[in-house]
Amino acid sequence: MQRTSVSTFFKKYGIILSSITLIVLLAGCQSSSGDASSEGWFNHYFISPFSYLIKWIAGNFNDDYGISVILITLAVRLILMPFMLMQLKKSYETQEKMKLFKPELDALQAKYKDKTDVESKQKQQQEMMELYRKHGMNPFSAMGCLPLLIQMPFLIGFYSAIRNTPEIATHDFLWFNLGTPDMVLMVIAMAVYWLQYRVSQIGVDPARRQQARMIGIISPLMIGFISFSSPAVLPLYWAVGGLFVICQTLLAKFLFQRKK
Repeated sequence: MQRTSVSTFFKKYGIILSSITLIVLLAGCQSSSGDASSEGWFNHYFISPFSYLIKWIAGNFNDDYGISVILITLAVRLILMPFMLMQLKKSYETQEKMKLFKPELDALQAKYKDKTDVESKQKQQQEMMELYRKHGMNPFSAMGCLPLLIQMPFLIGFYSAIRNTPEIATHDFLWFNLGTPDMVLMVIAMAVYWLQYRVSQIGVDPARRQQARMIGIISPLMIGFISFSSPAVLPLYWAVGGLFVICQTLLAKFLFQRKK
């Protein structure tokens, strides 16, 4: 019972939780980027190359660091896109299987509802695993850990490079200075992340949408909290990345999600 409920939770909210986990890690990098990122292999293989790339691309656009950050953000997301599409495809396939699987699972749970002895619990677990095998499902197959682990070094490395490239703070982009907080851009980034959540819920059953409402609120609030005192280049990075994820999610839904 416990294993099933945990796996079901990750199947429903894996992508949203991955995004929130990444935001939390990036928030942590904000306070520790000084000493921890100045030495070691991660700095050598991820942060320093990204910092060099930011400056090199900006130099080819008349020192426009805003364009440089946007182009690299899009390039990184494009590189990671196949992994994310694979995760989304697997998630949609699992959701379709669960629609056929759930009635039998509910019947099994009802069968053992009032039985609390150890022998009945063991039989329930055995029958439950038989159901998973019957429908070709793995309780932990849709947690989505691998795509998150693949993207984290790139996204955290790029994020840290942005924070550790002082030249960025001395330049303007559009209406704001890249090195100082900007409330308008903060609101835009929050709106993008809220829209990203809304797009992820297209085609989802109303009951599941209701369950995910709180998770959908947390992500934009965290973006706003971090952006309030951060250089404007960070909400710019989040807004551009969020818009890309929205387009990626819409593409995945068009390709993989069964039309009702």
